[in-house]
Amino acid sequence: MSTQSELALENKVMDQLERVGYERAAIHNNESLEENFRRILNDRHADKLNGQLLTDSEFKRLMIQINNKSVFDSARILRDKFVLKRDDETELYLEFFDSKNWCRNTFQVTNQISVEDKYKGRYDVTVLINGLPVVQIELKRRGVAINEAFNQVERYRRHNFTGLFRYTQLFVLSNYNDTRYYANNDKEIYKSHMFYWTDEENNRLTNVHELIDSFMLPHHLAKMIGRYMVVNETDKNLIVLRPYQMYATEALIKRALETNNNGYVWHTTGSGKTLTSFKASQLLAQEKEIKKVIFLVDRKDLDTQTQKEFDKFEPGSVDYTDNTKHLLEQLEDKSNPMIITTIQKMANAVKSNAPVMHQYKEDKVIFVIDECHRSQFGDMHRMIRRHFQNSQYFGFTGTPRFDDNKSQDGRSTADIFDKCLHHYLIKDAIRDGNVLGFSIEYINTFKDKATSSGEEYVKAIDTNEIWMADDRIDMVARHIYSIHDNKTKDRQYSSIFATQSIDTAMKYYDKFKEINHEEGSKPLNIATIFSYQANEDLREGDVKEHAKDRLARVIDDYNENYNTNFSLETYDQYFDDISKRMKKGIPGQKIDLLIVVNMFLTGFDSKVLNTLYVDKYLKHHDLIQAYSRTNRVEKQTKPYGNIVSYRDLKKETDEAIQLFSDTEDTDVVLSKSFEEYLEDFQAGMNELHTVVSTPQDAYHLEDEEEIKAFIVSYRQTARALLKLKTFEDFDFTKTLLGVSEQGYEDYRSAYLDYYDKYIRQKDSEKVSVINDIDFEIEVIRNDKVNVSYILNLIGNIDLENKKKQTEERKQIKLMLERADDENLRLKADLIQEFLDEVLPKLDRNANIEKVYLDFEEDKKLQEFKDFAETEQYPVEQLQSLYTEYDYSGLLYRKDIEKGVTGGLLKKRKKVNKVYQFVKDVSRKFGLVE
Repeated sequence: MSTQSELALENKVMDQLERVGYERAAIHNNESLEENFRRILNDRHADKLNGQLLTDSEFKRLMIQINNKSVFDSARILRDKFVLKRDDETELYLEFFDSKNWCRNTFQVTNQISVEDKYKGRYDVTVLINGLPVVQIELKRRGVAINEAFNQVERYRRHNFTGLFRYTQLFVLSNYNDTRYYANNDKEIYKSHMFYWTDEENNRLTNVHELIDSFMLPHHLAKMIGRYMVVNETDKNLIVLRPYQMYATEALIKRALETNNNGYVWHTTGSGKTLTSFKASQLLAQEKEIKKVIFLVDRKDLDTQTQKEFDKFEPGSVDYTDNTKHLLEQLEDKSNPMIITTIQKMANAVKSNAPVMHQYKEDKVIFVIDECHRSQFGDMHRMIRRHFQNSQYFGFTGTPRFDDNKSQDGRSTADIFDKCLHHYLIKDAIRDGNVLGFSIEYINTFKDKATSSGEEYVKAIDTNEIWMADDRIDMVARHIYSIHDNKTKDRQYSSIFATQSIDTAMKYYDKFKEINHEEGSKPLNIATIFSYQANEDLREGDVKEHAKDRLARVIDDYNENYNTNFSLETYDQYFDDISKRMKKGIPGQKIDLLIVVNMFLTGFDSKVLNTLYVDKYLKHHDLIQAYSRTNRVEKQTKPYGNIVSYRDLKKETDEAIQLFSDTEDTDVVLSKSFEEYLEDFQAGMNELHTVVSTPQDAYHLEDEEEIKAFIVSYRQTARALLKLKTFEDFDFTKTLLGVSEQGYEDYRSAYLDYYDKYIRQKDSEKVSVINDIDFEIEVIRNDKVNVSYILNLIGNIDLENKKKQTEERKQIKLMLERADDENLRLKADLIQEFLDEVLPKLDRNANIEKVYLDFEEDKKLQEFKDFAETEQYPVEQLQSLYTEYDYSGLLYRKDIEKGVTGGLLKKRKKVNKVYQFVKDVSRKFGLVE
């Protein structure tokens, strides 16, 4: 079977690049590369040179100053103005790349440049802008894994790519059907840094010709280098935006410059929203008509991580201080067009009525809001919007609010920020390898004998008595101990335990301490953190210990364990120290298990966190946010985020994943106008007045139907009022609303009295069913069990302990029976045969993974032989077809026909059989992603 050679592919790529606008250049060595660079430099600066071309000494001096620098320094030189002192001592300002006017750059392409650096090298295709080799394209023939191209580039980076090749900004790799790009760097580059290019709807463009027609178009490539790469000053490296980040930034800038409307970007948690929002903010700040770009976060979100991320990109942009004075100074400083601060401090700046704030009543200001699903700002938001009268608001969120999960005041994200400008969903990010998927286990910890008594009976149960029962707490804690090492790869990774309340968190904390001190235990490094009120009241029935006192006790334990010296007075430093340890996988210093209530379940990123234990009710955005703490990409030992839920959140999980993986509602705007909400409120008040004329009458209602009518009508007004308060036009006056604020508060008091009465009545009817419950651990089901997950479990089977091995094999077989993954079902029989026939006979020092792969290879070859014999088809041809299809995904019937004899009908049937066989075998034995 003939295949396209690398040379043929290279020639086609060269021809296509020429067609889309590149000039083909005959450059085949370093000398001609420098001559070409010098010629273009002279041509581009002809107006400044006044006929005096660069002399040999001037060009030599220039090359000494710009040639063979580090990749990072070369990237800075490429983007800056360069001052060259000429032979006559005059200064000449040179520009190597025009980032604003793409058409003023010179675009060329050449191939087969030969170099002799440490070793000889010959580069496939080189794209030059203004004579500098900014993009290297490495090609492999079809069927060759893309990793081979990557490895070759890595060799070139280590031993070649000197001189002007240090200006290489991007690499493009392709084996025709698999095409990716990534940024150059001085440091090690991982394969996970290779990205696919996509269209605006996140559809991959994997074919090299599709990529050239989109990504490699001269104006687009210049835009990628000039606008959508970040020169990271802190880490001294280059970052290139992924396609969804670029599309979102483009859409946001277009909306800001062409309209006065707001918008939001829906990019799933963990996909790099900070970088996207920074780049959008940076580019907007360069527009003359925009006087300031202000990146707003809630106070609790302006943590060390956020500060460091922004300082990497724009040193000095973060408002670190606690006082408003520094923010006012930043607002006055016209040389600093971008600020990151908190909404609380910005509200204080508005209230200060400082002279600098007056200009911003009319100046165009862009507000970029982080985590905008939580940005229901109320009074502060309204105050800021009233002051900045010529402002626009752009939000970023991984979990928007929709009708299903609207905020407490009844609004969706679209109500506040209007249109969704771009979406990149969790299913897209998992597909692209930008975040990991989840392995979810739902654990039942009791059998409820009461459920057969009816739903109303179950609702009356005091569930706290169940969830916090001593036996259950003990069993869950011990279960976590039993699975923790396996979940965290022998504690290579950290975990978080999300609990329902401070009481629950402390009960678990004390139980883990107890287990840690038991003989034969392998102690876990545990810690906990939660917020507390300075003057907390203890409610009847509570544990007689203030949250403040509990936290002080926990901090003392922490100090002893980690040799630190924190206290309640240094709570923020305690928080930061926990954050650092949760991000560093240093043995002996990291935290194995962090017990939390709400903290660290949103906005916290750690690559070495891979497991979340859950013993609290979660749904919608809260669930996805919490789960997403575990799915940051790290290395191959972290194939997904582990979720172990000790409550049956299967329904909630499915609903949340469906909600945040669906694009149908992204552009739906649920909000009404101020006038419409005002009509709703007034209608509610009219209905309320038909039930009771005055607030006092509400206290004298006796008929339950009348009481119900009062509660329903009041609730209607309350919902409308919550929405009304979000508008700048809102003022609580009788003229506007038809009721004074005090009059409305009187109605509210009557409503609360009825609420308290009926809630207490329900509470008194609660019954204890603690004796009706048998506590036990039972895995209900395991979702997202795929081939990688099962093979990972097989690889960790204990070959020394036969009893444990038997139990582990049994559990894996059970998972195979319950698994929904289609690819896993294809391998199920194969895996079961391995577990039954091969694994029990292995030596204790055997490499299970290698043995399984050899076993699978033998089985694959046997299937080839059996099929070839039965269908009388050449086995070598069959293997060749399989190899081509497995790598490229392409299978041509004309290739299959080469091994088929007989009449037309017979040929057609056999071709169809071979075609289906190759596809089935590829799915069964193909590489596991």
